[in-house]
Amino acid sequence: MLPRMDGLTVLRKLRDARLNTPVIIVSARDAGPDIVQGLDSGADDYLTKPFELDVLLARVRAVSRRAPALQPGGLVFRDLKLKPATYQIERGDRTVSLTRTEYILLETLVRRAGTVVPRQVLIEEGWGPGSDVSDANLYFFVRALRSKITGPGEEELLHTVRGVGYSIRSQDSC
Repeated sequence: MLPRMDGLTVLRKLRDARLNTPVIIVSARDAGPDIVQGLDSGADDYLTKPFELDVLLARVRAVSRRAPALQPGGLVFRDLKLKPATYQIERGDRTVSLTRTEYILLETLVRRAGTVVPRQVLIEEGWGPGSDVSDANLYFFVRALRSKITGPGEEELLHTVRGVGYSIRSQDSC
């Protein structure tokens, strides 16, 4: 029921373009055939209205935990390549080692490239749900990541979205 194009068409176009961004359909349509059609169109989950916010948040966490199939050499965004077996990244002719936490944070961002990842999601991914980690600790790790993934003359890929979180994206899409 979106203007110009319905949500299922948008979803099919995403999947046809091989974009594996997790999708949860939230709809007032609660008939079995509508739910089946939504899931068969490529949605990862389907939630009918009305719903409780904690149920939606739990479903978002569940969908976020599902890892897409890794490419044979690891995750890649533009010229940044993650090497999961060694907690290293390659960019240009550089190979940089990351700490376990830095790697998990970067992997979380790259898996959701082009979107804003909220600070709380990064904290939960990096340190576990219910962790008592401050925004200042997260900022410290993001600052370290930024210095490791961006060398002299290289495009900045890690961006801060003030008051919300962080994003991996090209500068021209800022």
